[in-house]
Amino acid sequence: MSAAQPTCAHTALDAFQADRAYLGADHRRNERRTWIVTAICAVTLVAQVAGGMLFRSMALTAAGLHMAAHVAALLVAAGAYGLARRHAASPRFAFGTGKIGYLAGFANALVLGMTALLIAVESVQRLLAPEVVDYASALPLAVAGLVVTLICVWLLKPTEHGRDDLNISAAHLHLTADALFGALAIAGLLAGQRLGWRWADPMAGLAGAALVAQFAVSLIRRAGATLLDMNPSPGLTSEVRARLEAEGERVVDLHLWRLGPGHHAAVAVVSAANPLPPQAYHARLKGLDGLSHVTVEVQGLESD
Repeated sequence: MSAAQPTCAHTALDAFQADRAYLGADHRRNERRTWIVTAICAVTLVAQVAGGMLFRSMALTAAGLHMAAHVAALLVAAGAYGLARRHAASPRFAFGTGKIGYLAGFANALVLGMTALLIAVESVQRLLAPEVVDYASALPLAVAGLVVTLICVWLLKPTEHGRDDLNISAAHLHLTADALFGALAIAGLLAGQRLGWRWADPMAGLAGAALVAQFAVSLIRRAGATLLDMNPSPGLTSEVRARLEAEGERVVDLHLWRLGPGHHAAVAVVSAANPLPPQAYHARLKGLDGLSHVTVEVQGLESD
């Protein structure tokens, strides 16, 4: 009789990236853009809130409160970029600092959700107890706020290399939501001014709150998936498996997770009757886009 006994050879060498920073390709550029947009939004915030209180416009006040959430979110995003960059080489982070941006995105999604709730509550109160709105004064300020927001949306648009960077994507989504919110605010103000629909202004606030809440849920799902190490790419997983099994081997265990924007890690256990050195399996995975760290364990079978 013969008994199949596993023999193991493994390597934990990072075959693809020596520094293990795992930061996005546009990390520094995104950090600079985020700080610029933060400054622009802070100025807009002051103008919108002051105008909303002065002209008694719920839609304008809501837009200002939403912008306040954006300023906070942008500060978190910019801070996350700086923190990740400063500690990229720290040995305390076993897999680098690429996930700091995802943590910031998750936090910002929670803030966005809270903002939506506050806007919804205030809008309902205004529906139940309408206030006189100075439409002529509020409209120009609302239009100016929308123009500024659209400029910021353009400034923060993720590049081709930055689409996997949830930090910049979250900031961009925040401002996109604000632009849509601003358009709703203008529509509500126009309806109140031209048609006499006093309820249109707070209804615009409610519609905007629903929109913001939807964006918040989307961000929470995306950031949570990375923070919980869910498989980010079934396609990449299949390609890794196919390459490792190219000569009749069998992958008995395979895990793939995201390390940072554009970076993934894979841990695989390969079983074969005549196993090759682990370095040979590393070589098979060379050139896979987005695969930055690989650990391979090789199991061979011996007969008595």
